[in-house]
Amino acid sequence: MEKILEKESSASCCSTTMEAAMVETDRELTVFTAKRYSIFHTIVAVAIWLGAFHLIAILVLSAFIFLPLSKAIGVCWILLMLIAVPVDDKDKIGRKLARYVCKHACGYFPITLHVEDYKAFDPNRAYVFGYEPHSVLPIGVVALADLTGFMPFTEIKVLASSAVFYTPFVRHIWTWLGLAPATRKNFSSLLASGYSCIIVPGGVQETFLMEHDSEMVYLNNRKGFVRIAMERGHPLVPVFCFGQSRLYNWWKPRGKLCLQLSRVMKFTPIFFWGIFGSPLPYQHPIHVVVGRPIEIKQSLHPSMDEVNEVHKQFVDALRDLFERHKARVGHGDSRLTIL
Repeated sequence: MEKILEKESSASCCSTTMEAAMVETDRELTVFTAKRYSIFHTIVAVAIWLGAFHLIAILVLSAFIFLPLSKAIGVCWILLMLIAVPVDDKDKIGRKLARYVCKHACGYFPITLHVEDYKAFDPNRAYVFGYEPHSVLPIGVVALADLTGFMPFTEIKVLASSAVFYTPFVRHIWTWLGLAPATRKNFSSLLASGYSCIIVPGGVQETFLMEHDSEMVYLNNRKGFVRIAMERGHPLVPVFCFGQSRLYNWWKPRGKLCLQLSRVMKFTPIFFWGIFGSPLPYQHPIHVVVGRPIEIKQSLHPSMDEVNEVHKQFVDALRDLFERHKARVGHGDSRLTIL
């Protein structure tokens, strides 16, 4: 029989926004469930977090429909200028806004986080979390953000497509939430500085390949994150998010030309909408499952065979994580396709 305990916050963790329950089973599973707040604050938080893409589209379309051409172009110039405004990821006001988002948005779905072996994570080490799937937006990563505070890490970053950081408003909100551009230089630098990093290996191409009726993961040719983890000697952690693919309706163009365009832009042109056609996603429960760390031996210059071996370990661990937990979190009929 499962014994459920209230989890106390500790000095080693940042201020948590989740009402935590620790579930002691033979698998040592620890479960954190997001606390629900008032509907007003919840919707405002989700709109701030996810509504910027739609806001930009509305501003541009409205400008060209209702304003003279010269003024409409002026609106576009203002938006472009916002891209050049520096963003301080430690800005007090920005971080306060991000804390508000983390506190209220997690309960919207709600998000539940499951950690297979909580005690295996050392707060003094940096880890590489491989998060799947990407879906329209990898919304579940908010459960791993530093301001959410579910894990004993105060230094953790989510690596996102560099296109995000050239998008007005989005770049500000997401930087304050703890996101950083997913470049090799950035990745290595953050790990060297003691930051744990969360990366979505499938990235843009996974968004382009995703289907409505299955969980699609583009991983077989994504080995760069494994190589960097080996070079730095940091454990790999498989993470799978159930329910994320049901949060939006979407349509995307197809074809090789669109795929090439997506690679160049580092962003998949996709039309997505939620409740009443708005940016508010549907309220489907999200379950983020964190597997056990995969310990790897540091190698400054790993061979391709060595990288392939560790990569296979990660892929097998992710597939096993999916199969073992899908029924328990209400997704027993789901199937996983790894490309």
